[in-house]
Amino acid sequence: MQQSQTLPQTAPGTVLGKAVFRASQALGLTGAELAAIIGVSPASVSRLSGGQYTLSGKPFELAACLVRVFRSLDAIVHGDATSMKAWMASQNTHLNTVPREEIKTAPGLVRVMNYLDAARAPI
Repeated sequence: MQQSQTLPQTAPGTVLGKAVFRASQALGLTGAELAAIIGVSPASVSRLSGGQYTLSGKPFELAACLVRVFRSLDAIVHGDATSMKAWMASQNTHLNTVPREEIKTAPGLVRVMNYLDAARAPI
C-alpha cells in the first residue's frame, strides 16, 4: 500500500498574486498601473510574478476584481489577446470612458467588472 504524499500548501494570496500579474499582462497593463489598481507598491508587483508576495486585505479584493475583468473579457473575445488589449484602450460608449483608465479607481474597477459580467451572460 502506497503512502499518500502531501503537497505543499500555497497561500491564496500568493496564487491570486500570480494570477493578477498574468491577467494584467494580458490586459496590456504596466506594472505601475497594476500597482495603482490593486494598491500596492511597484516593487510588490515585481515580486507577485515569482510568488514572493502574498496579497491580503484590500489589495486581495481588488486583485480578485481585476482577474474577473480579465476572465469575462477573455471569454467575450474568445482569447484574442489583441482584441482584449484594444478593448481596454478604446473609448467605450456604454461606460462613457476608456476601460484602462476607469479601472484605476476601485469604483471604476467594479463598474467595468459588472459591465463585462453582464455582457458575458446577458439575461
